[in-house]
Amino acid sequence: MKEIGILGGTFDPPHYGHLLMANEVKAALSLDEIWFMPNSLPPHKQDEDHSSPAHRYEMLRLAISGEEGFKIEPIELERSGPSYTYDTIVLLKEKYPEHRFSFIIGADMIEYLPRWNRVEELLSLVRFIGVGRPGYSSEGEYGIVIVDVPQFDVSSTLIRQRLENGETTNFLLPEKITRYIKGKGLYGT
Repeated sequence: MKEIGILGGTFDPPHYGHLLMANEVKAALSLDEIWFMPNSLPPHKQDEDHSSPAHRYEMLRLAISGEEGFKIEPIELERSGPSYTYDTIVLLKEKYPEHRFSFIIGADMIEYLPRWNRVEELLSLVRFIGVGRPGYSSEGEYGIVIVDVPQFDVSSTLIRQRLENGETTNFLLPEKITRYIKGKGLYGT
């Protein structure tokens, strides 16, 4: 049975924090693969503007190209409406019955987990892996496996703001993503 870690998010844009988290969890828990799962419309971010799914997918493809054991799972981009993790995991388990899934979340999501759609049922389908994030507690009530990851306090929001203001994003995201963003005129560049 393959052990798969799923890292979901908007990845708008993907950055070194995402890659660091994925790599550290993969190594710490000896996972076979990490599947980056860009979501179409996360329920907790429905009021925010995001780059198109095509742009986010392409940036993610650039970010993980050449990285062994890193893949993109586009299942949530292929569905319409809000992306509920429960529905996605049910579909993944049907599609890949030979895989065991772990869902990777940051401490910001650990605090939010009690409000997730069908969380109790979800807990019977998938193992949750939590990673620390500056300014958030990694304590939770659901028996989440906590992995210590070096703290890299960067967010997609910070990167978008810097790009919109013409500020540097050096060492926050791969240069090939910066080139893509500027080439496509994303985030006011």
